[in-house]
Amino acid sequence: MQDYQAPADLLKDRIILVTGAGSGIGRTAAKTYAAHGATLILVGRTVSKLESVYDEIEAAGHPKPAIVPMNFESASAKDYEELAMTLEDNFGKLDGLLHNAGILGDRSPVEMYNPETWNKVMQVNATAPFLLSRAMIPLLRKSDAASVIFTSSGVGRKAKAYWGAYAVSKFAVEGLSQLLADELDDERHNVRVNSLNPGATRTNMRAHAYPAENPQQNPAPEELMPVYLYLMGKDSAGVNGQQVDAQPK
Repeated sequence: MQDYQAPADLLKDRIILVTGAGSGIGRTAAKTYAAHGATLILVGRTVSKLESVYDEIEAAGHPKPAIVPMNFESASAKDYEELAMTLEDNFGKLDGLLHNAGILGDRSPVEMYNPETWNKVMQVNATAPFLLSRAMIPLLRKSDAASVIFTSSGVGRKAKAYWGAYAVSKFAVEGLSQLLADELDDERHNVRVNSLNPGATRTNMRAHAYPAENPQQNPAPEELMPVYLYLMGKDSAGVNGQQVDAQPK
């Protein structure tokens, strides 16, 4: 899977929504999906970052994307439902959903963990993906072959001390991914759901979590894209309910 060679038109005519599309893995995934023919819905908190991705995609001659500024800390269920209605009016379906947005929170023992930070991390990392998925399910069901990818973490599969709300939120993501994989696997088999652990990657979040680490020892987001393309494209049609690693163990 890590060596997957995606055809140039793998995602032609596909509508794909990426959260956290303004930076890091989300930015790279959005540009990569667009380069393989997809029309992107770029969702994120910072408009200037989304506009930068938009400009790069358009300058490269790829399908014109759409920008949706959204703050997952404060967005309500109604906000997600209104987004779904807008997408239905403009596109009629959704072929792919990459849940990539997330925040780290504090690296501290539970007994010292700030409750407000805990709630914020759980809201962004776990509740927001639930609300967005809930709103998008009708559009995903209108696709002939939809893929949902939840971004997990190693500490969301085996917790480690001091990872606090981030670890717990990623355990929640794993549960939501498995739940939806089972619920949406009906007789049509047209919606598949998997979790993806990117592993140690050269991103700002990784640098914040490991400030003493040399970032150059980790792969850049571009190096992980074969797995992101595989899970989003037709060649993973039979893969559902799996815990996938973007890097070999």
